[in-house]
Amino acid sequence: MAVRAVRGAVQLERDESGHMDEQVGALLTAVLERNGLTADDLISVWFTATPDLHSDFPAAAARKLGIVDVPLICAQELDVTGAMPRVVRLLAHVETELAKSEIAHVYLGAAASLRKDIAQ
Repeated sequence: MAVRAVRGAVQLERDESGHMDEQVGALLTAVLERNGLTADDLISVWFTATPDLHSDFPAAAARKLGIVDVPLICAQELDVTGAMPRVVRLLAHVETELAKSEIAHVYLGAAASLRKDIAQ
């Protein structure tokens, strides 16, 4: 069993708590499903949000999915001029048999343009 890192991001349409829960939940679910993972495979998850998101903590969405015994942390993304607005990113550390080249990084919706080189 190896420790791997999985990246992902989603752009929110608006800064509302329920919408954040829905979109971040969809992102985390897609990361797990596309990599054949379960919540038990998660070691930790880092979430970042662009400075224009204030309605809630992205990690709250993970807790609402039942991920309650995994360390989660939220941080603010750098405020870079011209950067895509309303984006939540995640970096999940997981235990898996997948090789690095087999990891599916997940960029949903408009966020796919952030990393065309690795987005699945």
